[in-house]
Order: sequence, then C-alpha cells, then structure tokens
Amino acid sequence: MKRLPELLERNKQWAAKVSQENPGFFEALSHQQAPKYMWIGCADSRVPATQIVDVAPGEIFVHRNVANVVVHSDFNCLSTLQFAVEVLKVEHVIVNGHYGCGGVRAVTDNLELGLVDNWVGHVRDVQVRNKAELDAIADPEARNDRLCELNVIEQAHNVCRSTVVRAAWRNGQDLTVHGWIYSLKDGIIRDLGFCASSPADVR
Repeated sequence: MKRLPELLERNKQWAAKVSQENPGFFEALSHQQAPKYMWIGCADSRVPATQIVDVAPGEIFVHRNVANVVVHSDFNCLSTLQFAVEVLKVEHVIVNGHYGCGGVRAVTDNLELGLVDNWVGHVRDVQVRNKAELDAIADPEARNDRLCELNVIEQAHNVCRSTVVRAAWRNGQDLTVHGWIYSLKDGIIRDLGFCASSPADVR
C-alpha cells in the first residue's frame, strides 16, 4: 500500500498558515457556502480556478472536465450547474478554457487516446462547424489557439441553452454567463467577449 504522507503534511502546514493569517477562517467557512461565481473549466492540473483569480476557498463553485465541455447529456455538469444556480444562487457562470488544451490538441492533431476520444468528439463538432475559419489559419499553433477560443464560446452558448439557465432567466434571476480563456504562457485570463445575462444576449 502506498500512502501520500507528503501531501498530508503539506495540508497541515497550509491549514496552520491560513489559521495563523486569518483566525476563525475555517470555522466561518464550515457554516455556509455562498459563492457568487461558478467556474466550468478544464481538468488540466495547470489551471487551478481559485489560484489564477486569486480568491479564497469558498468563493468559487467549481466543475472541471477535459476541455471544459458542457453538453446536455452530461448530468454531472448539469447537476452541478443546477445546484450552483438554484441552490447557491450564483450570479456568474464562467466557462474558462485555456490555450494549449490537451483535449483540443487531440482534435487538431487527430490523436487517438482511447475512451476520451468520445468526449472530445464534442470539440470536434466545434471544429467542423468552424472549418472555413480554422482552415484559413496557416499557423498550426494559431489554429489550435483559435479552436480553444471557439470551444469556450460554444460551451458558454450551451450553458445558456441549458434548462437550468433558461429557467433562471425566465424567473428573473440575476445571472450572467461569461466566456474566458487562460494563457499558460503568461498567466493572464482573456475575456472572449461572450457575456450573456438574458436570452436576447445569446441571440
């Protein structure tokens, strides 16, 4: 049996540091979860949601999967979205992708990785729908970056088309969906200009 004492020790050190810097933090955190933001991001280990926007635990409700995909058959993502919107009453849902995404790269390079190929098939659909634009980009890296952006926009649209968000808007709930992308090269998040607070914004 292989245990992970180094991670458990680092956890203890982190908890001690937080408690020293902010006495009562964990006690307060244990009573209530009231984030304003939901983050739908890639599972890539280099893109930790709370760290790259520099917020404390408890401030962002997070769902992550390969290539930050949102599809209407994924009840894991949709149930997380529903809990965030209907129970936690988040005000913002952020779909955040990143340049250099392995899931997107698998599509652009036609890689065969096994079971995950079925999942990134959703990204391939985005590629097919935007074939003319992507084919016009000569540089492979720039083409891959653009597909990363287009995938974020498509998934943000899917969030807006979900029954959860449509119901929230229909009921007058204050909820905005955003499309962002993160660069591993400089650590900066870029707003892709997708910002929807009503069905009219999506159209």
